[in-house]
Amino acid sequence: MARGGYRPGAGRPKKSGGPTKAELEAEIARDFAKYGLTPLEYMLAVMNDPTADNERRDRMAIAAAPYVHARADAEKKGKKEQRQETAERSASSGRFAVPSPPKLVVNNGS
Repeated sequence: MARGGYRPGAGRPKKSGGPTKAELEAEIARDFAKYGLTPLEYMLAVMNDPTADNERRDRMAIAAAPYVHARADAEKKGKKEQRQETAERSASSGRFAVPSPPKLVVNNGS
């Protein structure tokens, strides 16, 4: 009696419904060729098109956001950067500042 191997209908069901990734990529490539747009221009055009499907407009907005807007947390400094900056400021003046080098004088008269 066979124990292992392939069993018809076993396993996780295949994903069904909706266009595949290859179909979406082909559609985008057709639109690029049709309109002669850069990828960012295309994403913005689809995002601003009121006749496009809302789900597609949302996906284009998410995809275009990193190219149009900077991250809010990119401007903030972390604890290590803040400590380093504070240390540099305190070391530039005060008791622990690096002393200036000695002034070299040339004495050609003797």
